Amino acid sequence: MTTTATTLTLSDLASGVGATVVSINDNANGQVDASMTARLGELGFLPGERVSVLRRGPGGREPLAVQVGDTVFALRKIEADCILVNRAPAP
Repeated sequence: MTTTATTLTLSDLASGVGATVVSINDNANGQVDASMTARLGELGFLPGERVSVLRRGPGGREPLAVQVGDTVFALRKIEADCILVNRAPAP
């Protein structure tokens, strides 16, 4: 059986699924600037860090409760769209 990683944005990651940060993409959409992506890095969203989406806001929308390390943050979708993650497929 082959196990390949699937790259997606943090906002596309299903709740409760673990993943690893690949990179922060500051070209994800027109509403994001370099200072926002730098701030995400300062918060700990760095390549190699384990992350998971714990919960989503009402109706499955914003904000997203996201855990990185031992800390939980509330992110807007535009911020979560900037974070690329790898999710290993289920065995």
